[in-house]
Amino acid sequence: QVQVVQSGGGLVQPGGSLTLSCTVSGSAFSIYTIDWYRQAPGKQRELVTHSQSDGTTNYPTSVKGRFTVSRDNAKNTAYLQMNTLKPEDTAIYYCYVDTHGGVLTWGRGTQVTVSS
Repeated sequence: QVQVVQSGGGLVQPGGSLTLSCTVSGSAFSIYTIDWYRQAPGKQRELVTHSQSDGTTNYPTSVKGRFTVSRDNAKNTAYLQMNTLKPEDTAIYYCYVDTHGGVLTWGRGTQVTVSS
């Protein structure tokens, strides 16, 4: 079992930026896969970023070119940089951790609201 702590959400105006963080316990963070999902009110949870085993990351059309993932293995932390935010990006954002050791864990989510 790992512990996942998310932070960085908030209220931002359209066109603004936010960076979300996902900090994970464990000594093997460098091999963990961290994906990001979001769930808007009344909608199903959707995949925002998917990291491949080769190190590449896939983004859906809705966020491609605006969202970027990164990670700092020394801090056991993954980041989701979100630029040029739109009202339709308003959602609760979750990180999803795959330790590749049989443990799959969701973060508790962080609210992102894009509004003027």
